[in-house]
Amino acid sequence: MQNKAKKDLTSKTTDETSALELMEFTMAGNSYGINVAKVTEIMRYSPVTPMTQSHPCVDGVFKPRGNLVTVINLPRYMRLKESETPDYDMLMITNFDNVSAAFLVHTVEGMHRIKWSNVERPSEIVYGNNDSVVTGTTKIDGKIITIVDFEKVLYDINPETGLQIAEVTRMGIRENTSKPVVVVEDSVFLRRMLLQALEAAGYTNITSFDNGQDAWDYLAKCRTECKDNIVPVENKVSIVITDIEMPRMDGHHLTRLIKSDEILSKVPVVVFSSLIDDTQKQQGQQIGVNAHLTKPQIGKLVEVIDSCIL
Repeated sequence: MQNKAKKDLTSKTTDETSALELMEFTMAGNSYGINVAKVTEIMRYSPVTPMTQSHPCVDGVFKPRGNLVTVINLPRYMRLKESETPDYDMLMITNFDNVSAAFLVHTVEGMHRIKWSNVERPSEIVYGNNDSVVTGTTKIDGKIITIVDFEKVLYDINPETGLQIAEVTRMGIRENTSKPVVVVEDSVFLRRMLLQALEAAGYTNITSFDNGQDAWDYLAKCRTECKDNIVPVENKVSIVITDIEMPRMDGHHLTRLIKSDEILSKVPVVVFSSLIDDTQKQQGQQIGVNAHLTKPQIGKLVEVIDSCIL
């Protein structure tokens, strides 16, 4: 009976993955998406005050409800045709990574609730790889919706919003460690920066994935090799660092699988996400997340990893 339970666990699919609430918007006649949790307000385009020496994709600033917000022209950033009637454009006001910004788009179509398992990884042939601004695609009512990597957009506009490797260098000289670290992050851009920062912190044995399902497949193989304590689990994976919102399987579902496995449950799981609020923390604590950190706190992340495995 115990062996059957283990088999059932490793064969679980993403059907148990939590749902994504996706806001659909359009630019140049194409459909795009953003996690609703990142959006605080939708409003009609409002006149902005231009700023000198600003990024070419920054239209300027405006002050809704007394708060100064930067307006980013998303069609211009993505090299799409801009609206001929800008007064009818829309502004999506967002807040993530502790940064507020307004993204100009052409229309906002509404919200969809879908499973993360219905979000596919972006095609490298269509969207490129190293500098892709797309984290996933999904199909709703026969329509392809492209999910935009808004963290990358913000970083390209203002690099100060991204991970700062200088936080690691300020820690001083660190010894290298070969303890195995697993990183799960769907953004090509953020994953690359995260790996660079961790390598600078002395972690030389890092395995990375762009979605929770591939990460779980890898961990399931590790648990098989660690069966009957032939190989200590910490020799295969000493810690898992995961985002929450990812194609195929989200970070919370991945954590649930890890923590419900008698072999892998001792592995620390750190959620490193742009969407950390009290609700997310409560959900994570219920399923066994060891720590929650908001991007781009890379220095704090290194400290947490050190405390967990060194």
